[in-house]
Amino acid sequence: MTHQNNKFYSLILIAIDALVLVATFILSYVARVKYDERPLLEGIYGWEYLFPFLLIVPFWILIFAMIGLYQPGTYNRRVVEWAKIAVGAFLGVLLIIGWEYAIDRTIFPARLVAVYALVGSFLLIVIEREIMRVIRTLRFRYGKGIKRVLLIGSSGVTSDLALSLSDTARSGYNVIAIAGPKSILPTHFQAHHYSRVEQALKNIETDGITAIIQTDLFESAERNQKILSVAQQHHIDYNFIPSESEFYSGKNTVDVFLGYPMITVYQTPLIGWGAIVKRVFDVIASSLLLILLSPIYLLVCIIQLIVNPGPVFYKSKRLTRYSKPFDMYKFRSMSAKYGKTDAATEFREMGREDLAIEYEKNFKVADDPRITKFGVFLRESSIDELPQIFNVLKGDLSLVGPRPIPAKELQAKLDARKGSLLLSVKSGVTGLWQVSGRSEMSDTQRVQVELFYAQNWTFWLDIKILFKTVLVVLLRRGAR
Repeated sequence: MTHQNNKFYSLILIAIDALVLVATFILSYVARVKYDERPLLEGIYGWEYLFPFLLIVPFWILIFAMIGLYQPGTYNRRVVEWAKIAVGAFLGVLLIIGWEYAIDRTIFPARLVAVYALVGSFLLIVIEREIMRVIRTLRFRYGKGIKRVLLIGSSGVTSDLALSLSDTARSGYNVIAIAGPKSILPTHFQAHHYSRVEQALKNIETDGITAIIQTDLFESAERNQKILSVAQQHHIDYNFIPSESEFYSGKNTVDVFLGYPMITVYQTPLIGWGAIVKRVFDVIASSLLLILLSPIYLLVCIIQLIVNPGPVFYKSKRLTRYSKPFDMYKFRSMSAKYGKTDAATEFREMGREDLAIEYEKNFKVADDPRITKFGVFLRESSIDELPQIFNVLKGDLSLVGPRPIPAKELQAKLDARKGSLLLSVKSGVTGLWQVSGRSEMSDTQRVQVELFYAQNWTFWLDIKILFKTVLVVLLRRGAR
């Protein structure tokens, strides 16, 4: 979209980052060697210290690039950028320490120099990036580097883009004109409106347009070709953003197939190396949890055998990734004579037609008479779900994912598309639904939250959910 501007800005960041890293290591050396009277591990002259580092700087910058510090998606988001700077600073110092071992030569005259370098590189690069952000915002505010945009489309995406780009000082865009039906114009939006795209294209030079963004293709290939041709003739950017949400949800890749550009649309980002990392984390974390929680498992088993004789565990048929059925383990919270047939059938045998109807409607009941007093405690404390860690180790579940859903509930409450999207990832012991309200959420809200997780998965999102789950369990919120 602003490919050239972004590329130029990234090149500037690379150059300044390199200078800041050099300055950081010089300051670290001076702070420890010149202003600290304690003895050094080894006497190393300034040039002997700096020369190896100058050779390593390009590789450090390469690390920054690999973790995305020069991509617009990073430097336009402050918190994400800071986190990646911290990771990059740590990996860079590790690179230098590894280089010391590789060449069998001391680079740091004292261990404290490495600490100074680690902290200093993080702080100085954060300060540098904040200064660059202020400069960039000021340039946008005074009209420097701004893209003057013509939006073409007739969908809600066109309107959303217009609103999102309206803060020119932050976005770097100024929506000058919109070509499409008047109904898509945001309220009080200041831009030229053209009901026909041909009229907008005639005024490209008059409006000073430097970029065209199209969100909907016309049925006429000739009209679409005309838009592209005008952009090429005037040497301005042309961008096409699909208005169908399926094209920008999940994960997409662009490749060339038989000479044609091909967009591959995945249901979820949880593919490839992401899936491998998630599985490795699940195995390691579940193994550690089974060891740490073993006293609780033993205690619950003993109490269960005393107060509620019968099987300690209860198996519930659920679905996980790709609609694969599996037995989900839980500590049994019901009396031993229940849970062997359909819940609605058991309620009717108890003479509770009201509960049978409630269950058939919601697939749960507010006050289940089958649950024992100890079972109530297990459910309210979420201890009944701890055996699901065994499912994680087996590979049936992940620690984090959508709620494991029974087949009947899937068929009754979800259409085919939402169901397949929800089951494009493994179900989880906990999930975004659980830390966002859990039982207080409506079915529609829960489904939307879980679909968001499936389409926007990241490893860091999993970590955040796990930490929030601990708080939810400790505060005993939403468990039913």
